[in-house]
Amino acid sequence: MYHHSANASHPAAGAAAGVLDPVSADSKDAILFQRCTWCGTAMYHRLLCPVCQGSELRTERSEGVGTVRHSTVVHRNTPAARNVSLIEMAEGFVVRGRVMGPPVGIHSGDRVRLSTAQDPVRGEPVFQLLDESYRSAWT
Repeated sequence: MYHHSANASHPAAGAAAGVLDPVSADSKDAILFQRCTWCGTAMYHRLLCPVCQGSELRTERSEGVGTVRHSTVVHRNTPAARNVSLIEMAEGFVVRGRVMGPPVGIHSGDRVRLSTAQDPVRGEPVFQLLDESYRSAWT
């Protein structure tokens, strides 16, 4: 799929070549994902479909809404505790990111929305809780 020449990678012809293309200005605060044109599987940052191994992937823009599948609190290499979460997006793919809020307050099943395109330090997407006020009233 990619031809390696010296120190630079040059995309080969085909739909999957758009995976590493620069993000356009209008989708700066969006998550872009790929969808296989053969089987319709949605995936995040792949070169081949994990289901059918197809290489014909089209890039789509996510609505930015998802559900926390798993969250954990990390204390290493950081001055304060932070969470690392796996977010299952409404389109069907899973992305690793950070959910804003107290790390122990993030639970599986919480609904989230994309807040900013990525964490400036770690480069991961940042999400915010959708039902935060509802949860704080009952805990």
